[in-house]
Amino acid sequence: MTQKDFPVLNDQKLQELVHEVSQFGLSNGLVMYPPAPYKDYEPVLAPITIFPTPFPRKQFEKSYDIQKSYNKLYANVVSEKKWLEGIIEKLSIHDKPFTGKLWDCYQKALEKGIPQDVSLALTRSDYMYDETLNLIKQVEYNTVSVSFGGLSPKVGQAHTYLNKIGAYTGVPLSQYYEENELPISESDKKLARGLHSGVKYYNDKYLKGENKSIVLMVVQPSERNAFDQRSIEYNLLNEFNVLTKRVELPSVSRLVHIDPNSRKLFYQGYEVSVVYYRSAYGPAEFDLPETWRCRSMLESTLAIKCPSLLTQLSGSKKVQQLLTKQDNLSLFLNDKEIESLGDSFCKIYPLDDSEDGSLAKKLAFESPEKFVLKPQREGGGNNIYKEEIPLFLKSIQENEWEAYILMELINPKIHENLILRNGEVLNDGIVSELGVFGSYLFNENTGEIIDNQVCGHLLRSKTSSSNEGGVAAGYGCVDNMYLY
Repeated sequence: MTQKDFPVLNDQKLQELVHEVSQFGLSNGLVMYPPAPYKDYEPVLAPITIFPTPFPRKQFEKSYDIQKSYNKLYANVVSEKKWLEGIIEKLSIHDKPFTGKLWDCYQKALEKGIPQDVSLALTRSDYMYDETLNLIKQVEYNTVSVSFGGLSPKVGQAHTYLNKIGAYTGVPLSQYYEENELPISESDKKLARGLHSGVKYYNDKYLKGENKSIVLMVVQPSERNAFDQRSIEYNLLNEFNVLTKRVELPSVSRLVHIDPNSRKLFYQGYEVSVVYYRSAYGPAEFDLPETWRCRSMLESTLAIKCPSLLTQLSGSKKVQQLLTKQDNLSLFLNDKEIESLGDSFCKIYPLDDSEDGSLAKKLAFESPEKFVLKPQREGGGNNIYKEEIPLFLKSIQENEWEAYILMELINPKIHENLILRNGEVLNDGIVSELGVFGSYLFNENTGEIIDNQVCGHLLRSKTSSSNEGGVAAGYGCVDNMYLY
């Protein structure tokens, strides 16, 4: 099918469109808080594209088709504890400020005892479409605090609304896109369904099937992305009659109660079935020693963790690098599953003393323009790109290089879309990243997968001049695709 060009609008029609999408977004919760300080009543329109961004339909469908295999892969990685623990223990030596401290939390939880074998993961597998290869390539697999599942449906709804009223043609009720060309994610509902799988398991096993427990959402102080989180929270209540309570990470230890005999977790008198982390993914959140204690303490309760410490650590860049190797993949998936994922992997190298590591060190200095250097971090703003790589590596000790992986850059198409941010229309061109949400409930000891779901999608875009892409971090915007 021939790809449509972006709509062409004169200045007046563009301003009318900006007015329409602004009010639609504010009316429908497509919002976030501005940088602190702010008041509860001061949300603003989330950064958004004016038009949906072209994405090849077959590659979009493929991203959905392989999500359950990726879910199974990472569930199996966690259940193969000796393999994962050996990797993380070694990595913790080279990344002491974060991976090292998470590993220490896990060790302390083990000493105290981890009574819950079952874990829940709400994940997001991120891809870019490489126009030179005509394939999606995985950027990363996120295992903790995946965001924008609540806002993504609202972006699709906004673009669909603009299309229906004729804002893209300039002619009332004249549509520029066919209805089936603008997919609307159901990630707000499906991520809530994923959370409910953990709640139901807990209720059935420990509460005789009675729906009495709650989800405890652990959030950051002054959370700018609260409305994205609330959308999932409200769907969990409306669809499954499950209550969610929010608590800030530094306050956990003084606000919860743990029964010393059963190890059950309670908050405000409610029994907690699932601890859902929308935080705890970066060192900045752990400035206070108390926050590390909170993470370890919650791990040692009967509540199902989303994610557990091991599940969170399975999403490290080092694990992602190792899973691009056939012999490692063969430990976790059958040949058919491996084949389905095969061409979605990027080339990723370690920076250690192995043969691949020696090659990576050479490539990092001889052709850095082809690579991105990634630490074991989430949330945007952490990576080192292209010509900055040699300078950065020279600035740290070589024994610290093993905390990083060297990833071949993907070649996405630059689209002439427009971004609306803080009332300003940006026209620098964009590149886009597709995220597919997943949910899996599994037994960490046996590897049994109790529930495995695909939970919708997200498209994030950023100006083509920006390397980083985090929306909340200030680098990108929420988007939706036009499928061709």
